[in-house]
Amino acid sequence: MPGAVPPESRLRADARRNSEQIRSAAIGAFQGQGLTVPLEQVAEAAGVSKATIFNRFGGRIGLIEAVIEELVSNELFAVIDHTRTIEDVGERITYYLTALRDLQYRQPAFNDVLLQTYPHSQQLMEICRAGNEANEGLIAAARTSGALRPEFTADDLHALVVDTALALKHGTRPPRDDYDRRTHYLLDGIRGRSSASGGQ
Repeated sequence: MPGAVPPESRLRADARRNSEQIRSAAIGAFQGQGLTVPLEQVAEAAGVSKATIFNRFGGRIGLIEAVIEELVSNELFAVIDHTRTIEDVGERITYYLTALRDLQYRQPAFNDVLLQTYPHSQQLMEICRAGNEANEGLIAAARTSGALRPEFTADDLHALVVDTALALKHGTRPPRDDYDRRTHYLLDGIRGRSSASGGQ
């Protein structure tokens, strides 16, 4: 029949549409509730069956990896890249920790990455590796410059970030004003003499 769309083309178009609907629903769900949200909820929001998610993405890990760049990676790596452009090491620390804690508060999926909730995902583990590498370089430079207390280590920063992730995921989320106030307390507690004397 002239002008008719071949059945296989319609199937491919339907598959693409289903995949995009699932991706969109997953982003919305993961942004609000983190990566552990039930797949049934994602399927319902996408207007498909849970089986369709497995058919299109192979399950939860495949779905997470299909959206994690948009959810977490782009913003985290933008923070890391901008941090490296800040000349003053004390200001670098202030920006980095403030931006990191902001991302933790706004983006539950980021906390699931930090907690390595899905260690079988190579993509999520690579995000953690890159973040740890950035932490180590930043802390080393800050300690050398005197911007941080000399005993404060990259492991300490990792522990603080993970503690925050656990509190936000499993505890009662504090009001944003209280959360930001505690960020200032944290920064005041780890700064070295050079930063303190600079009127920070």
